[in-house]
Amino acid sequence: MSNAPVNNGRRRFLTAATSVVGGVGAVGVAVPFIASWNPSAKAKAAGAPVEVNVGKIEPGQLIRAEWRGKPVYVVRRTEKTVSELSNHEDQLRDPSSEEPQQPAYATNTHRSIKPEFLVALGVCTHLGCAPTYHKGDFGEQVEGVSDGFFCPCHGSKFDMAGRVFQGVPAPLNLVVPEHSFIDDDTLLVGVGQGEA
Repeated sequence: MSNAPVNNGRRRFLTAATSVVGGVGAVGVAVPFIASWNPSAKAKAAGAPVEVNVGKIEPGQLIRAEWRGKPVYVVRRTEKTVSELSNHEDQLRDPSSEEPQQPAYATNTHRSIKPEFLVALGVCTHLGCAPTYHKGDFGEQVEGVSDGFFCPCHGSKFDMAGRVFQGVPAPLNLVVPEHSFIDDDTLLVGVGQGEA
């Protein structure tokens, strides 16, 4: 044991310096650890809303977008197509869209916010194949219906509101994702009406 006088100032300085270094080290370890809990940039991008320019789509034309790794079909329906949507409801499995395959604001005959635009995932509800769009020649698949979607894998058929016909393998209507309109020319897929 030393008989030298105790230097309390030096002791406090060393204690404070050690505490500061330890605190910095703890923060240095904690920040990356906590950051690892956040989703990656790739995961964020996969679920991020997607803007689609619909201003130049001609009536009857289909364009494709991608959202969450899945194709989204956007079709500008003609006035004739919209007016004929109720003509074949007796041939559909779920004509009133009672199954929750769409947001509440799209539970209507045309299954969309604006009647002229169909927004649906291009994924068959049977086994996940991609239905093909038939414009004007769908009558070969369903008599009396000129436009629709046909899944060549197993023969499922959907009308221009994405509603599935009876007697085909697909059990449900095509999924209508959350969507809204930023303006007349810009559709936002992934954010519902009133959420943007």
